[in-house]
Amino acid sequence: MTTLRTVRVGLVQQRVGGDPAGNLDRAIEGIRAAAARGAQIICLQELFGWYYFCQREDHEFFKLAEAIPGPSTDRLQSVAKELGVVIVASLFERRAQGLYHNTAAVIDADGSYLGKYRKMHIPDDPQFYEKFYFTPGDLGFRTWETAFGKIGVLICWDQWYPEAARLTAMSGAEILFYPTAIGWLPPEKEEYGERQQAAWETMQRSHAVANGCYVCSVNRTGHEVLPGSAPDAQGIEFWGGSFIADPSGRLLTKAGQDEEILVADCDLNQVDVVRTHWPFLRDRRIDAYGDMTRRYID
Repeated sequence: MTTLRTVRVGLVQQRVGGDPAGNLDRAIEGIRAAAARGAQIICLQELFGWYYFCQREDHEFFKLAEAIPGPSTDRLQSVAKELGVVIVASLFERRAQGLYHNTAAVIDADGSYLGKYRKMHIPDDPQFYEKFYFTPGDLGFRTWETAFGKIGVLICWDQWYPEAARLTAMSGAEILFYPTAIGWLPPEKEEYGERQQAAWETMQRSHAVANGCYVCSVNRTGHEVLPGSAPDAQGIEFWGGSFIADPSGRLLTKAGQDEEILVADCDLNQVDVVRTHWPFLRDRRIDAYGDMTRRYID
């Protein structure tokens, strides 16, 4: 007889303000709201502690970084233990002098710190100047056995890379979490906005199909213009749109563009069912993929 393995997942989609302590308070309020609706694994959006500061290159913003484990994880560990929930929290990590990462901490339901994932793929686009701030991750693609299931964590720009999803799934992940900060540049929204958001969602849902696992993407929302910006700065309009997809890529729930707490039940037994009926992992030609480690095939 198959043992029932259903876990309720919660995603906290929020606006962010200029007070780091207040943002942490609001994130914890969101965790509590998700837990009150039965969520057992709760994921916060990317870099929830302050505005998305990578809109410009500014050495002052390095002061926002902290150690992991550190003050924020200490507080979140207490909340996780109190509520009996797993928490995935995206933070700006200060590893050493001059060495910083975009990092997600994983905290188990007993309040224990399980470890961290450092963002592997670092973008450098207009108003997404992450290479100025973040060293590429060096911990690899990881999976954690939590109280409620095996989870893997990837961060934002990682979501465009099938290799990242595949390797994380191959390490045992039943659920992939993607804390995210993506939005429209206002001058481009009318022409490109709809297709950009559709591509973003489609790409991640494809990871669910290709790997036979659940995918949970939580994006921030709100229009953010950094303090001290030029008078004509238009900032970024984060589009929200957080969602949870099942191993067939079907949307179980999806947020709009406002603040929202999403919850959905994930039947982890379906991971094995889908992987045996669509045996993509079985049929991989690992003997023929050596060129995947090359930059380009000339």
